[in-house]
Amino acid sequence: MNSFPSHIVIAPIMLPLLTGALLLFFDERQRFAKAMISLVSCCALLLVAITLFQQVNSTVNTEVAAVVSTGVYLLGNWPAPFGIVLVADRLSALMLLLTSLLAIPALIYSLAKWHKSGAHFHSLFHLMLMGINGAFLTGDLFNLFVFFEVMLAASYGLLLHGSGQLRVKAGLHYIAINLVSALCFLIGVSMIYGVTGTLNMGDLAQRIPALQPDQRMLLETGAAVLGVAFLVKAGMWPLNFWLPSTYSAASAPVGGLFAIMSKVGIYVIARLSFLLFGSTAGESAGFGHDALLYGGIATIVFGAIGVLASQALGRLAGFSVLVSSGTLLAAMGTGNATVAAGALFYLVSSTLTISAFFMLIELVERGQDAGANVLAVTMEAYGDGEEDDEEDEMGVTMPATMAVLGTCFAACGILLAGLPPLSGFIAKFSILSAILNPSGLGANDSIPALSWWIVFLIVFSGFSALISMTRAGIRTFWASIEGTVPRVLVIEIAPVMALLGLTLLMTIQAGPVMRYMEETARILDLPESYIQGVISAPRATSPEEEARP
Repeated sequence: MNSFPSHIVIAPIMLPLLTGALLLFFDERQRFAKAMISLVSCCALLLVAITLFQQVNSTVNTEVAAVVSTGVYLLGNWPAPFGIVLVADRLSALMLLLTSLLAIPALIYSLAKWHKSGAHFHSLFHLMLMGINGAFLTGDLFNLFVFFEVMLAASYGLLLHGSGQLRVKAGLHYIAINLVSALCFLIGVSMIYGVTGTLNMGDLAQRIPALQPDQRMLLETGAAVLGVAFLVKAGMWPLNFWLPSTYSAASAPVGGLFAIMSKVGIYVIARLSFLLFGSTAGESAGFGHDALLYGGIATIVFGAIGVLASQALGRLAGFSVLVSSGTLLAAMGTGNATVAAGALFYLVSSTLTISAFFMLIELVERGQDAGANVLAVTMEAYGDGEEDDEEDEMGVTMPATMAVLGTCFAACGILLAGLPPLSGFIAKFSILSAILNPSGLGANDSIPALSWWIVFLIVFSGFSALISMTRAGIRTFWASIEGTVPRVLVIEIAPVMALLGLTLLMTIQAGPVMRYMEETARILDLPESYIQGVISAPRATSPEEEARP
């Protein structure tokens, strides 16, 4: 364990696993106790994620010290590549922290009513967290499959939570798609193992450059099949037709947590692309980058058209996930670490925004579900009251609840569109700047036509989000003068405001956050640091071994 506190790396997996198992022993009538245990566990998980984040961020900015920022945990004390390995580096710690920051607001939101709408909500919630965290930490492909399936199995139950015809229909489609995806995962992993004899990611990165041409063909075929499984989860076109309907059918807190699930696919693709097929992969260097680039472009186009065409807010949010995934895939497909740094900033900002948006949608539609428009203003405010009161009216009265909901909705629109001054603008600007200046500012690079197309589509996707959100806002908040103010609890609106507040914090602290992303992308582009950290990780010594001369 490289300068990490003992067992801290496995804590993000064990904590939700033990919590989920413990909550199974509580009766469903003991909702308060289950809710408190669940909330305390999520807060503890956030503290663990912050500790890991601080540990990996403690290294100095040199290539030699990059390995210090990698914490390796050897399960069973078996050395790599023979045993199971968990690896915490800057990228995985960032994703763990993001997951924890999403989990707490989603859980708090669910305590208003959704955790009572079905059995074992809290256990499924924590088992899904376990699968997500395990996927971010694992250092080998087989256990990546295990954690992937744990995450998916829990997500099946959460998607169906609350029942209803739409959820059942979307859930059946979701299960069928992911079973096919799991089959592709197993086929790809089997082919890779048959060629290389290992599934440890660090060991794979060492062996790939030395493969013979016939072996390399089988390896790349296996990697392509494996990539299909992750691209289904990431939502790349044409593998993403299931996603908008599925995500929009989920309950609000589940949709808020699902915002991180597509990023699990993005994370794995980024990890394997830079580690296994980076600059040190010999003849396989850059394998799959073109597919990611063109697939990302197609996904942006499909998502932007879907955003423009969406009338329901849930589907708008679902297509926004696709736009986010397409932007990230295209950025990763460039193979440029500077573009990847901006993409990481965008990943965090868009995930926080979409999670908040999924939870906000239920609140702004609550009045409509009751048969009225969510904007409730008095008739007197429009001059339809007594004539004696007309002189006293100074304007339209908007209830405080609607003012808060409208402000949050506007913030989501600004973030999704990438308009200044919030973090969505900073993220897109950093991506566009890196695409147009691949060698840095002032390098006078020749810019290929494809780069201009990426720039155009990113701007177009933001313009599409602006049009769609403006249209939805007018229809939702301004179209009618009749309606009732929706009943919104503090524990429902507070999580939305907290997530949007985090995007504001990212805006204020854009400099330090971007420096972290740049260093993360730089180290991600140096597979030697990851390989050295995993392969040379020392075994733990017992007191008896330490006492020996």
